[in-house]
Amino acid sequence: MSNKKVLLGMSGGVDSSVSALLLKNQGYDVIGITLELFAGSSCCNINTYIDAKKVCNSLGIPHITYNQKKEFKSKVIDNFIEEYSNQRTPNPCIECNKYMKFGAMYEKAKELGCDYIATGHYAKMEYSNEYKKFVLKKSNNIAKDQSYVLYNMPKELLGKILFPLGEFTSKEEVRKIAKENNLKVANKPDSEDICFIPDGNYKKFLENNSNLKPKTGDIVTSKGEVLGKHQGLYRYTIGQRRGLGISYKEPLFVIGFNREKNEVIVGEKEELYRKEFLVSDVNLILVDKIEVPMEVEVKTRYSAENSKATITQEGSRIKVVLNEPQRAITPGQSAVFYRGDIVIGGGKIC
Repeated sequence: MSNKKVLLGMSGGVDSSVSALLLKNQGYDVIGITLELFAGSSCCNINTYIDAKKVCNSLGIPHITYNQKKEFKSKVIDNFIEEYSNQRTPNPCIECNKYMKFGAMYEKAKELGCDYIATGHYAKMEYSNEYKKFVLKKSNNIAKDQSYVLYNMPKELLGKILFPLGEFTSKEEVRKIAKENNLKVANKPDSEDICFIPDGNYKKFLENNSNLKPKTGDIVTSKGEVLGKHQGLYRYTIGQRRGLGISYKEPLFVIGFNREKNEVIVGEKEELYRKEFLVSDVNLILVDKIEVPMEVEVKTRYSAENSKATITQEGSRIKVVLNEPQRAITPGQSAVFYRGDIVIGGGKIC
């Protein structure tokens, strides 16, 4: 293989660091890039830059930082705030991948004359003889598979992204490689929270960064019975049980909202289940359109199990009919469709 150039997104963590090592060992001409996104975030602070640069130095590859704070605010943080303002529960990692890693980073790669971009995600990009094209697939490490948060990539990037960790079956294997090669980040803990809310308190973040402020209203049952008071609709999400501050003969969960009346609607467990829903902001990467009803597996949030369903396209939206009703289908979260281990595409739950 001639030396193909690849721009690798580096967060200073073990996954992207091992990715750099693997790509270099495979003969690629690697450039490490760290996106500056949000001051003080878990993936964007001075330690991140230092760790990423040290790894690149130890491997003998160049490292650059790229300031995307303004774009991150407009594309990711403003969307995060707007979604919560409209009683939707967003997944900011999906927006970040779309606009930052597969948007800004890809543009930078073209500017630098790179053939590929790469990330430390657990996913696979492979050529499919069946579909005669490159396809996005689940990682071999099913416990860490991140194909769900990658469905929103532009179709033009299929075949231009490398996922060096896709073949690994466990995180321990990746850490072992880091240790064997004396990478200083071998034991660095994973970042599990939303990167720009490292303390996990999204309510405080919303109140400090927007005009959302506590505004009391009623907590009611689906039949209209008032059970207590809430502190602001943005502080609640579908399926929530804890922290409601109400008592009832059965456990109650948040099942919806009435914005006009400023009400949080609660119900018993069976009221949480839905069999049908619509998906908007659709991005299909395996096919151009769902021409006829298609049997798929659907994942309705990052931590959810796959469920069997039939999807049909209705204009710009997709209708999902589940074989079995599923719990806490949440507006704002993404529904991602699979055929086996191949990602068909997905969209936002309405």
